[in-house]
Amino acid sequence: MKLKIENITHQYKDFYALKNVNCELSPGIYGLLGPNGAGKSTLMRILVDVIAPTKGRVVYNNHEISTLGSRYRDLLGYLPQNFVGYRHFTAEEFLNYVANLKGLDKQSAQIQVKQLLELVGLADVKRKKLRGFSGGMTRRVGIAQALLNDPDILILDEPTAGLDPSERIRLRGILSKLAKNKIIILSTHIVSDIEYVADEVLLLKDGEFIEKAPPNQLLDQLNNQVWQVQIADNQLAMFSAKYAISNVHQQGANIEIRLISQEKPSPSAINVEPRMEDLYVSYFGTQENSASFHNV
Repeated sequence: MKLKIENITHQYKDFYALKNVNCELSPGIYGLLGPNGAGKSTLMRILVDVIAPTKGRVVYNNHEISTLGSRYRDLLGYLPQNFVGYRHFTAEEFLNYVANLKGLDKQSAQIQVKQLLELVGLADVKRKKLRGFSGGMTRRVGIAQALLNDPDILILDEPTAGLDPSERIRLRGILSKLAKNKIIILSTHIVSDIEYVADEVLLLKDGEFIEKAPPNQLLDQLNNQVWQVQIADNQLAMFSAKYAISNVHQQGANIEIRLISQEKPSPSAINVEPRMEDLYVSYFGTQENSASFHNV
């Protein structure tokens, strides 16, 4: 199974969301990582054939997806970033409705819906209407609907948004089991989730892929460049201006920071093992909200 992204460019008026993107994917989990505006959502919408690229093409097993039409969509599972479902449906009703849209017969739908509700931990609230669900519960319904019909290609845009730590761990386990025979593309701002579950990381910046490699290979680039330093409150501005800082933690009268530097930034600095948050900051800076960094 191969999914090829060939010379994809996408233009919105005078703005290029994607610029000559090339990539080849086979079964496994790919973490799509980049700052806001990098082109992640545009790329995902092209991959699910919601929009057509301005230039280039997506090829699945030697067939351009635009020529496959419904046959390609039958192979897809997709969770959009803004998934809400139909709020007047129960979880069970909604999944049966999606199963019908995907062409499942009634018996297969009943079996799959039951299994998926158990898989995402919603079997006990299957008859509760979606309007009464929390954000995390709604997200789990979205994950379940993406898995209906056992798709070959699973594209998930912010799947762990709103999930608590135990739910995120459950999802990572589900994806790891599925990855043996599926192409899974996972976009998230919770970068530690990518570190734990992705076979390869796709770094996207300004509409272009800048790296494609396993997480450990990318993290090796930062060996001996990540430091932990305790500083006074009034030193934070100076360190922030000079270094890329991946974490700030108040400790009594002082502040403990993690930063990236090729040289020891302070006599008291301690060299520490790189994490994906450090990698993110080294490539993309700290222009994004601090909610981008989670350690669970």
